[in-house]
Amino acid sequence: MKIETKAPRSTHLVYPESDGQPMAENTRQFEAITTIKGGLDAVFLDAPNVFVAGDLFWYPVEGNNQIRTAPDIMVVFGRTKGHRGSYQQWLEGGIPPKVTFEILSRGNRPGEMIRKFQFYEQYGVEEYYIYDPDNELLDGWILKAGKLTEISEMDGWTSPALGIRFQFIDGRLQIFGPAGAPFASYVELVQQREKERQEKEKQRERAERLAEQLRAMGVEPEA
Repeated sequence: MKIETKAPRSTHLVYPESDGQPMAENTRQFEAITTIKGGLDAVFLDAPNVFVAGDLFWYPVEGNNQIRTAPDIMVVFGRTKGHRGSYQQWLEGGIPPKVTFEILSRGNRPGEMIRKFQFYEQYGVEEYYIYDPDNELLDGWILKAGKLTEISEMDGWTSPALGIRFQFIDGRLQIFGPAGAPFASYVELVQQREKERQEKEKQRERAERLAEQLRAMGVEPEA
């Protein structure tokens, strides 16, 4: 979906890349942001024209640097990967983010979240998700006839655009990629790799013991 993003052009207009605010207010919020962003990076690892970003200013209108927001996570289809200081939509083929996520913290105010909802609806976001990691709550909306419409049941919902599935397991949100692999934090990934390494080491040791037993019986393992 393309949105008209033209406004009177100023050759000297600066589009700030930071508002001086931290990306997250606490460790739980930060971990949720990085886990979801990293999981989406992995989902679209081999898709060169899917851009995933976290805490990046999105400017939808050329010539107006006051119309902006910074989704905690956004996914844009049809734009190449790569580093950006901000997402200036008129430089990106007029393509808005298709999916945005907001991760709540105690510092979020209702008015702020209402403004973000209105912003996303106005500028063409097709799927919008709000996750509250403190209370394990997830809400979602999907664009229908130009309006973001609430998704009635998020437990078990699969995103049409992303192909990821949201599931509550033992009261905690778990997100699964299209291939069924769960999203995991960096620490969880390190632990998983270590577990796999240890299992391979055990298998190697078992194979060596079996080979020794066969040799003791006069049988070469390769035979």
